[in-house]
Amino acid sequence: MEVILVDIQLWFWDFLPKAVWAIGIFVLGWYFSGVLARMLRKVMEQHNVDPGVTNLAHDVVRWGLLIYSGIMALQQFTDVTAFLAGLGILGFTVGFALQETMKNFAAGVLLLLQKPFRIGDSISVQGFDGTVTAINLRSTELVDINGRVVILPNAEVLGHAIINFTRSVRRRLQVMVGVAYGSDLKKVSQVALDAVRGIPGVLEDPAPQAMLSVFGAASVDVTLYIWVDTTRVGLLAVQDQAIKNLHQAFEANGIEIPYPTQTLLMKRES
Repeated sequence: MEVILVDIQLWFWDFLPKAVWAIGIFVLGWYFSGVLARMLRKVMEQHNVDPGVTNLAHDVVRWGLLIYSGIMALQQFTDVTAFLAGLGILGFTVGFALQETMKNFAAGVLLLLQKPFRIGDSISVQGFDGTVTAINLRSTELVDINGRVVILPNAEVLGHAIINFTRSVRRRLQVMVGVAYGSDLKKVSQVALDAVRGIPGVLEDPAPQAMLSVFGAASVDVTLYIWVDTTRVGLLAVQDQAIKNLHQAFEANGIEIPYPTQTLLMKRES
């Protein structure tokens, strides 16, 4: 019995300093990881770094130091080399099983670093047009023009063409109108240009253009190319006003916008 008590005492006095060191290392790691992560966040916010990148850097520093502190604490009790090797094998297995998730995670990191768009930007990707409401490490969320919430995997977003409408301050609008074949086409072009000039948001440089585009079945089609300052007015508002102005201007100048017609030949059988 005395031998057992002596062994317990020896084990305890051997374990106690290791436990104190381990707890001290982990507590210090916990404290300094929080301090450094907060300092990094503050510096990045002062330099107006994207919030998504700031959060990512904060979490990487915080959890990276915590994991390192935990490993150093375990090192006081045993050699963690074998544990780390096993952890690496486990990580490889889990990573292979979750390769789609890891691919989306990597794509999310690249999106946050490259910043092809920000929260609040109007974009088009994979046929969806809408406003970005969230950029997560796994997916990107936007609200489309019909009010639907669309959640796209980051790998799909990064792997396809992205159109950022917000960054395109000047955008070109096309409005097509057909006129009767007997119309004075030179006059038609001039009247059409006069009708769209002066619409709020329509730019004079580049100036609007009226181009004859095609001989239709019942009309000669004219396409108006209008450059719009989207910071002042939306494209749909300009399109709406342009069509109204064209209709009024053509009516005032006697320019006919024809209806499609069909001729039917009826043969009477005797």
